[in-house]
Amino acid sequence: MYHSVGDCRDDPYLVTVSPERLGRQLEWLRRRGLTGVGVGELMRAHAAGRASRMVGLTFDDGYADFLEYAVPLLLRYGHTATVFVLPGRLGGVNAWDEQGPRKPLLTADGIRAAAAAGMEVGSHGLLHLDLTAVDEDELTVELTESRDLLREITGHEPDGFCYPYGATDARTVAAARSAGYRYACSVDPGPLAGTFALPRAYVGQRDAAGRLNAKRLLHKLRTATAAGGPPAAPAPTPVPGDGISVLPDVRDGAQSGPRSGRGTAAPEEPR
Repeated sequence: MYHSVGDCRDDPYLVTVSPERLGRQLEWLRRRGLTGVGVGELMRAHAAGRASRMVGLTFDDGYADFLEYAVPLLLRYGHTATVFVLPGRLGGVNAWDEQGPRKPLLTADGIRAAAAAGMEVGSHGLLHLDLTAVDEDELTVELTESRDLLREITGHEPDGFCYPYGATDARTVAAARSAGYRYACSVDPGPLAGTFALPRAYVGQRDAAGRLNAKRLLHKLRTATAAGGPPAAPAPTPVPGDGISVLPDVRDGAQSGPRSGRGTAAPEEPR
């Protein structure tokens, strides 16, 4: 789970990775024989029994820097990804973040360019609202109107939805299913985990080889536990050449990364 790619110096919510760091992370995947793909492709491959060497890559919020930096790097290293965009804020900025710099969001043309480059486009709602805190009418609008707008922009309906702030409950999960999506991404949904509340692992600027290995293992353990099965995960294996081997800190546990939109940069949950 990524967000923005660019300058990390003013990043109170810890959602930005530099292009240099992203390139090294994508190279890390390739060197391990893993291919990053959009979540829709990963789900289809999983259903066909051919997803063992695939990793779903997601970029939330639809920042314009996805097209500028992430897409060229993804293509360079042989990967694709899903970008979850906000069609209610086309060409706008991340106004939901009370701290930190204003970052431009993708325009309709930018979304089409990302799709033309082979990236999956999914919905992040219209305005980046905590859907667990809105009423039924607003929940329906966020889910269905964003889907309709993306169909107009790209020419087809998006398969995927991503809950802003990773905020999920039984009501929002049922609403995403009813809206016609084929899957929905969360962060750490606990007992709600499933096709419409897919757990993801936060990746940030500090994540070099050692931390990526640890996060891969932790994610496998968490998802196996959520599924009620035994945790079958390989032990982390060091990758030569990166030179960094650091165990995850508290923020990299069950709920990794910062939460935004509340006026603080608390480390409970990624955005």
